[in-house]
Amino acid sequence: MAVSIRSLLDANETIIAPGAYDCLTANAIDRAGFNAAYMTGAGVSASHGFPDYGLLTMSEMVAVAGRIARSLSIPLIADGDTGFGNELNAARAVREYERAGVSAMHIEDQVFPKKCGHFNDKAIIPREDFIAKIRAAARARERHDFVLIARTDARAVEGLEAAVDRACRALDAGADVAFVEAPQSIDEMAAIPRRVPGPCLLNVVWRGKTPDVTFADAEDMGYRIVILPSLLLKSVMGLSEEMLAAARRDGRHPMPPGDIDIKGGIARAGGAEWRRIEACTP
Repeated sequence: MAVSIRSLLDANETIIAPGAYDCLTANAIDRAGFNAAYMTGAGVSASHGFPDYGLLTMSEMVAVAGRIARSLSIPLIADGDTGFGNELNAARAVREYERAGVSAMHIEDQVFPKKCGHFNDKAIIPREDFIAKIRAAARARERHDFVLIARTDARAVEGLEAAVDRACRALDAGADVAFVEAPQSIDEMAAIPRRVPGPCLLNVVWRGKTPDVTFADAEDMGYRIVILPSLLLKSVMGLSEEMLAAARRDGRHPMPPGDIDIKGGIARAGGAEWRRIEACTP
């Protein structure tokens, strides 16, 4: 892939990455003109029939990441949960995500199994254990352009000071980007990029713990990456329920949003590329 998350960061380009959980949602992000996509762990879990309770294995997550990455012309940031264990597991996870074609991943400091970052009653591992995990993950990289994002959930457990401290130490240990999950006010949100000496990521979760801000406001605060993990997941959930209710109510096939016909559906799944291959076959 010619464009990577690292090259976007080096070019000082703000990265806006909506969340995908399969190839269709990833392709929609790509077609919409965003410069990156984010593989949401919550979305992948939901698409497998599980809540965001850390129930999927590394192999399951890597398999989805690989399919999504192969379907994109833009770089993919992937949720790496806790690294799926200790330092050794985190090191292996980095190499598996790299080989799957992922451009960046984040590893967090929650106790395994983790919870959604905007849930209550989270628990985190000791600070030194987290830093050791990030150090091992950073050293395990085999691609110079692979971006390691250190996520800390310490704000909800120990407060903002502890979260900022963990973020700074994680950057010192080899992480490229800091991700302080769920700041709880505009002031906290603005303080993080000022106090963390490196690129910062903001997680925008609709009706989550973090106040809603525009992309421009996030950029003005100093954030380099903004992810929107639940945008398509919640939209698909809500729209699916509306369409099914309309079919039951009206006793006929309702008109899909955008009136996507058969050809349009095939096109969105990459039909044109395969027709080109077919045309070259004797």
